Amino acid sequence: MIISNIIADIEAALKRDPAAKNSLEVIMLYQGVHALIAYRYAHWFYVRRHYFIARWISQHSRKRTLIEIHPGAKIGKGVFIDHGAGVVIGETAVVGDNCTIYQCVTLGGTGKENGKRHPTLGKNVTVGAGAQVLGNIIVGDNCKIASNAVLLESVGPNRTVVGMPAKPVMPKKYKVQSKLVEEG
Repeated sequence: MIISNIIADIEAALKRDPAAKNSLEVIMLYQGVHALIAYRYAHWFYVRRHYFIARWISQHSRKRTLIEIHPGAKIGKGVFIDHGAGVVIGETAVVGDNCTIYQCVTLGGTGKENGKRHPTLGKNVTVGAGAQVLGNIIVGDNCKIASNAVLLESVGPNRTVVGMPAKPVMPKKYKVQSKLVEEG
């Protein structure tokens, strides 16, 4: 299971990052992939109650990648952490399959809860750079959380949330026209 999840994470990076050229590059150079590999082994130890080893792996990974994933978190397959520096995923957080998380994202607690105190992301959720998703809340499948949003309340599926505090936005129907600018 660990290996199949790692393979799915590598494939996610190849699929979602247009700069990714091949699997070897992703395995060798992508800090988000390195953090997920370390997390998957740390989590294996964590669920078997080898907490010290699990935390040692996660803390060592944090020093190398600048991504902190608590080994108690539950992360699905095909997750992609792009750029990654500053990402924090708390102990009771749940990240569904095929989620994309950008740099400086926090899936954290509010400090007001005990037990389950971190968010649950459904499948195919995208969390923009700098977003803070805080507390025991649920983010439905296929949601997009805008960059720098601060999400403190649960959101249903297929929504886009923006702002501080983040609120769902209504889809607007408009056409964007672009001009090609020639450098010369």
